[in-house]
Amino acid sequence: MTTSKGKSAKKSGGGSLVEAIQEIENEGGNGTLHIGSESLDVTNLKKVFFPRDGYTKGDLMRFYAQISDAILPTMADRPLVLKRFPNGIHGKPFYQQNAPADGPEGVRIESLGEDERRFVGGSLVTLLYTIQLGAVSVDPWMARVQSIETPDYTVIDLDPGDKATFQRVVQVARFVKEELDAMGLHGAPKTSGASGIHIYVPLPAKTSEESARLVAQLIATRVNQAHPKETTIERSVKARPADSVYVDYLQNIIGKTVAGVYAARAVDGAHVSTPLDWDELTDELTPALFTIKTLPERLAKRGDLWAEHMARRNTAAVLRKLTS
Repeated sequence: MTTSKGKSAKKSGGGSLVEAIQEIENEGGNGTLHIGSESLDVTNLKKVFFPRDGYTKGDLMRFYAQISDAILPTMADRPLVLKRFPNGIHGKPFYQQNAPADGPEGVRIESLGEDERRFVGGSLVTLLYTIQLGAVSVDPWMARVQSIETPDYTVIDLDPGDKATFQRVVQVARFVKEELDAMGLHGAPKTSGASGIHIYVPLPAKTSEESARLVAQLIATRVNQAHPKETTIERSVKARPADSVYVDYLQNIIGKTVAGVYAARAVDGAHVSTPLDWDELTDELTPALFTIKTLPERLAKRGDLWAEHMARRNTAAVLRKLTS
């Protein structure tokens, strides 16, 4: 296999795509990947995206190729929100929600309404194309294009104040678990990859956006009532105590997103938003445990915890009891 600017690196399956990305980077950083029957031109793979760590655009693309079996199902059929960092994570970023009228062959773009086009996840070509555009994390909507008004889960976003430690965030996540248990609900925690923790509550089919948001609001309110010193549900940032954790239920609106599961984050260390088992919420937990270098090995050892959590949907009967 030979690569150079304008030439191609072929993928025959298995780990060969990772090798092809590496070879293109070694040979200057520009080339063409062949992914199944599709081709994708990639450029500037030698560009450093994470200056402190020296990780390049190629490193990021290899990471996503390595974990594609786990990450692609998490975004399948979901509109994607991109935060692009064309000059690396310390450069000026910008959000991209609207997709162009067309993209490379194999990149899925769907119309959600008049003048509203979105990248839609699920294919490796689409995922790697977003990285080619300079995205670091790729964040999916909570609903799918086939049923855009009925999310598959609702999410509680634990967002620490400036003086709140990550150990405080972990403590509040355990408080959320207590309330979920009391309400008869199953939840799935994951690190945000930055300073917070996200807790997802899988919903039964055909749950409305309004009901999803109400469930999250009920959980957040109960946590705050039980633990008013450690938590806040105050929407105004200025009004929140700096050492408290904001229990945010307002991300559950069509079009809003949080960092996608298994997504890399634009922070020093290249942390990854990683699903957890509840017993991992200890004082020793830190977001720095999970990076683009360590996550593939964790997946190999622990398996796909996200798929396991999402397979346990909460029942319509429990939700009706809570929201009636």
